[in-house]
Amino acid sequence: MRDPRYDILFEPVNIGPLTAKNRFYQVPHCNGGGYRDPSAAAEMRGIKAEGGWGVIFTEQCEMHHTSEITPFIELRLWEDKDIPQLRRMSEKMKTHGALAGIQLAYSGINGPNLYTKEVPLAPSALPIRTFTNDPVQARALSKSEIRDLRRWFVNAAKRSKEAGFDLICLYGAHGFGIFQHFLSRATNQRSDEYGGSLENRSRFAREVVADMRDAVGDTMALTMRVSLDETIGELGFSNAELRDFIEMNRDLPDLWDLAQGTWEDCSGPSRFKEEAAQETLVRGIHELTDKPVVGVGRFTSPDVMAKMVKSGTLDLIGCARPSIADPFLPKKIEEGRIEDIRECIGCNICITGDMTMSISRCTQNPTFMEEWRKGWHPEKMNPKGDSQSVLVVGSGPAGLEAAWALCRRGYDVAIAEAGTEIGGRVTRERKLPGLSAWGRVVDYRDYQLSQRPNVEIYRDSALDAESLLEFGFENIAIATGATWRRDGVSRQHVVPMPIAEGARIYTPDDLMDGTLPEGKIVLYDDDHYYMGGVLAELLAARGADVTLITPSAYVSDWTNNTLEQAVIHARLVEMGVEIVLNRGVTEIAADHVQSNCVYTGRTTRYDADAVVMVASRQGRDGLYHDLLSREAEWADAGIKSVRLFGDAEAPGPIAWATYAGHRYARELDGEDIGDDLPFRREITELAAE
Repeated sequence: MRDPRYDILFEPVNIGPLTAKNRFYQVPHCNGGGYRDPSAAAEMRGIKAEGGWGVIFTEQCEMHHTSEITPFIELRLWEDKDIPQLRRMSEKMKTHGALAGIQLAYSGINGPNLYTKEVPLAPSALPIRTFTNDPVQARALSKSEIRDLRRWFVNAAKRSKEAGFDLICLYGAHGFGIFQHFLSRATNQRSDEYGGSLENRSRFAREVVADMRDAVGDTMALTMRVSLDETIGELGFSNAELRDFIEMNRDLPDLWDLAQGTWEDCSGPSRFKEEAAQETLVRGIHELTDKPVVGVGRFTSPDVMAKMVKSGTLDLIGCARPSIADPFLPKKIEEGRIEDIRECIGCNICITGDMTMSISRCTQNPTFMEEWRKGWHPEKMNPKGDSQSVLVVGSGPAGLEAAWALCRRGYDVAIAEAGTEIGGRVTRERKLPGLSAWGRVVDYRDYQLSQRPNVEIYRDSALDAESLLEFGFENIAIATGATWRRDGVSRQHVVPMPIAEGARIYTPDDLMDGTLPEGKIVLYDDDHYYMGGVLAELLAARGADVTLITPSAYVSDWTNNTLEQAVIHARLVEMGVEIVLNRGVTEIAADHVQSNCVYTGRTTRYDADAVVMVASRQGRDGLYHDLLSREAEWADAGIKSVRLFGDAEAPGPIAWATYAGHRYARELDGEDIGDDLPFRREITELAAE
C-alpha cells in the first residue's frame, strides 16, 4: 500500500490540452539506439510505461537534415519515411496510459553535418561546438532562412502528430538546442531584431511556439526545455536572465522544462553532483509563470521528490538516469515497495552509450536496451530450466547479480564468498573519494537476496576445486573477480615494465586495503578510467606530493564519456597534483621513474619515493582452470556446467560485470543457439534501384 506521504506524486497534472496521470516525468534521454535501433529504443520506452511513468519522452530527435550531429546516433524526423519507426515508439509509450512526447532538436552551432554535408546554420557565424572539435564553421541564418526554420519546425510538428505523439519538447538546453543559441549572447551576436536585448533574443522562440500552436496546439502540448544557467558569466544565458525570460514569456509553452546549460553540469555523476543539485537554480521560478514546471536532479528518493512538489519548486519530477536504473520506480512507490527500487548510482555509464555511438548500458539495470533485443524484462525472469541448484563462487557485482536473477528463476542458489564482506570490488571502491553512491549496487542486491528463501550466502568460504567436486551442486558459476597488476602490463607495456629491485610499487588494491604510500608519489595511469584520478585525489588529500603521469592527452581519458573528465582535471589541479600528459613510463628505479614522450620517445626523470601502478587487471581464473583440468570427474560429482564470467573472465567496468552475471542467469539451461546471433537487430531496408 502506498505511503500517504507520497500521494502528491500521483496527482494528475494538466499540460496544455492534456492531462498527465501523475507527476513522474521521464525527460528526454539518449540510449545509443536512435535511428539505428528503433525497435530496441521503442521497447525500452514501453517498459517505462508499464512501470508507471506519467510522461515519457524520446531522446533528441533531429527535425531537419540541415542540422545533424553525426557520428552520434539520435532519432531523425527529416521526412515522412521517418514516421513509422517513431509511431512504433509512441504506441509503446502510451500502452499504460502515459503521455508520449518527442523532443525536436535543431542543433545549430552544435551540428557539424558530417553526414548530410550541408553548411551548418546558426544565429551567428561561429565555429561548430562539438565534443570532437570538428574544424567546421556555421554561417549566420538570414532572415529568410529563419522563416524557413520556423516552417521546418511546423513540418516536424505535423509529422510528430501523425506519428502519434502527445507532447513536443522544443530543445533549448545543454548547449545543443537552437533556442538556447538564440537566447545566449555567447552564440547570438546579431544586430537585427533577433539579437541584442533579451526581448529580441526571445523572438525566435515566441515565433516558433506561435507557429506550432497554430498547427497542432489544439491537440498537442508544447513544452520548452531551457537552460537554467550556462555558467559562463554575463556573456552567456544566466540564471537571472532565464528568470527574466520566463517572466517576460510566462505563458509561452504549456510547460517549462528546466535543465542546466551544459550537459556536464546537468548530468554530472554522483561523484560531483548530489541528488537535487539544481534546486537552488530552480527555486522561485514557479512564481514567474502560470504553467507547470518540471526539473531534474537525479531524483532517487521519494521523500525528496515529494518535497520538491510540496515546496512549490516543481510540478513534475523529471528523471532520466533514475528511470533507466529502475523503469518501475513509480509503480514501486505506488505499491509501497520503496525498498525494491534499484536506485541510480550516478556512474553515468548510460551516457557512454551515446558518447561511444553504441547501445547503452546501466550498472544497476542490466536489462536496459535489451528489452527488445533479448526479450529481457527488468522485473520478470524466464522460467527455470531442467537443473535445480547453482553455486556462485564470489559475491562481487557479477556474482550478486547472477544470484539475484537465478533465485527469481526458481533455482536454489548458494553464494560462497572468500572474505567476510560481500560485494567484491564495489565494497572496496565505495570507500574511495566520491564513490559512496556506487555501494547501492551491493546494498540493493544484498537486501533482495535476504528476502529469498532459496538463497544462502556463506562468508569466509574460500573454495578449491576439490571442495567444488564434493558439494553436489549441478551448476558452478565462478565470478571471482580480478586483481590489479603490479608489473605495468597494459597498453603501453604489453610485457612487464622494467622495475628495479627496491622500487616501492603499489596497486589500487593496496590502497583500497589501507596501505597508502607517503612522500613523493608518481601515479602511472594506463587504465584511463576513473581509478587513476580517484587515487590521485585520495593521496593528495592525505598530504602526498603526487605526480600523475599518463600516456593519454587527458587525465582519466575515458571519463570524457561520463561527462566528468574536465571536473576531475580541475579538482586534481586544485589539490596540487602535478599532471603530466602524453608521457609514459619506460622504467622504474628505486628512487625515480623514467618517463618518455609518446610522440618523440625523449625521456625525462621524475623523482619518486613510490609508484602507484594503475595499469590493467588480471582475472582470478585459477579455480576455473583447476576445475576444467578435472572435467572428467564432473559427471560423477553431479556437475552439469561450470562457467566463468564477470571480471574473472575479462575485467571491465562494473556495468559489464552486472550484465555478465545477468546474462549467465538468463541463459542457464538454455538451448544451444549454435552460430545464431544472441540478440535481435534491425537492418536498413534497401531502397528500390
